[in-house]
Amino acid sequence: MRATGIVVEYNPFHNGHLYHFQQSRLKTKSDIVIAVMSGNFLQRGEPALVDKWTRTKMALAAGVDIVIELPYVFATAQASDFAKGAIYLLDALKCTSFCFGSEEGSLNAFHHTYDLLSTKKADYNAAISNLIKQGISYPKALNEAYKLISAHSTIPLVDLSKPNNILGYHYIEAAHNLQAAIKPETIQRVVSNYHDDVKTNETIASATGIRKALFEEQALAPVQHFLPNTSYNELVTWKEHQQAFGSWEQFWPLLRFTILRHSKAQLATFSEVTEGMENAIWNAAHKCETFVEFMHSIKSKRFTWTRIQRMLTHIYTGFTREQLKQFNLPTYIRPLGMSKNGQAYLQSIKKDLQLPLISRVAASKGNDMLELDIKVTNLYYLGLQTTTSQKLIGNDYRTIPIIR
Repeated sequence: MRATGIVVEYNPFHNGHLYHFQQSRLKTKSDIVIAVMSGNFLQRGEPALVDKWTRTKMALAAGVDIVIELPYVFATAQASDFAKGAIYLLDALKCTSFCFGSEEGSLNAFHHTYDLLSTKKADYNAAISNLIKQGISYPKALNEAYKLISAHSTIPLVDLSKPNNILGYHYIEAAHNLQAAIKPETIQRVVSNYHDDVKTNETIASATGIRKALFEEQALAPVQHFLPNTSYNELVTWKEHQQAFGSWEQFWPLLRFTILRHSKAQLATFSEVTEGMENAIWNAAHKCETFVEFMHSIKSKRFTWTRIQRMLTHIYTGFTREQLKQFNLPTYIRPLGMSKNGQAYLQSIKKDLQLPLISRVAASKGNDMLELDIKVTNLYYLGLQTTTSQKLIGNDYRTIPIIR
């Protein structure tokens, strides 16, 4: 069986995701589609809307064959490390290809961009360093340095100011750096851009726009036509049982408590907390009653909203810079769910896997990366702060992969 891989968050699984998944299968002529999916905390540094098991059900109901968890270490990392973890897992799972959505839509432009930045790596890094010294954010420094390096190029290049293009570039970079056998493909992103608000006359919207509409309206009905029925029904079920969706506003009382129980010096030990941000975070937590108020009080040109959220994620989960140094690549493959075809595919490659395949975490001992995933999953349920969510603490030990 021929397998292709996709890297996802499905927060939540919407019609645009359905299009990407279906086109990925068609474009790569694959029998199996494997999704490497972030767990309960995401790359933009925020809790997932619903837990990883609910999002796995959404994916399987839409036709995805296998859902694999991307460990917390990579799921909450900057784009290059996020991509490295995901591509490493897909390559380990014997995928012949991976297919990502992009604003660009042309694979040649990505290859040209990779070749250019590889050739001019020293100049590129020097430009980034100089720009950061001027006090601008890291993502903006990357983009400005890229403009300088590519200014006189006559070949088609990727616009690296677009979020999906950025991730696409890092997927290709990761495949090169890992010397992976897996080959890239890309699908043009349709209708809605990453940060766009929902448009009522469309049936495709970004996950960001859907979440924004959901929280503003405090109802599911306004976003229903952007979702497959199976995804919508899962959200309805989640709301009925958990009474809350994941967000930093929902988590704020516990996040605030976590910040205040540490000294400034202790806050500075957590991953990504640098350049005195521990002072701003500690001071703001004393006076801000809501998460949005807190964020606006500490955001600066130097640090993006996303970068600050990643700092807060690591503070909340207790993930330190010293812990980060222990991890380089994923140390296991953990399936969250699979179709019957997906189950047959895993069985066919099981003996050739170079990483342990972990279906029951209770049977796996001594894996620090897995132990971290279990810990942050429990903290996710705690952060929801509902009676029913508290009962889900320890759920990783009780839950086996979903078979559909």
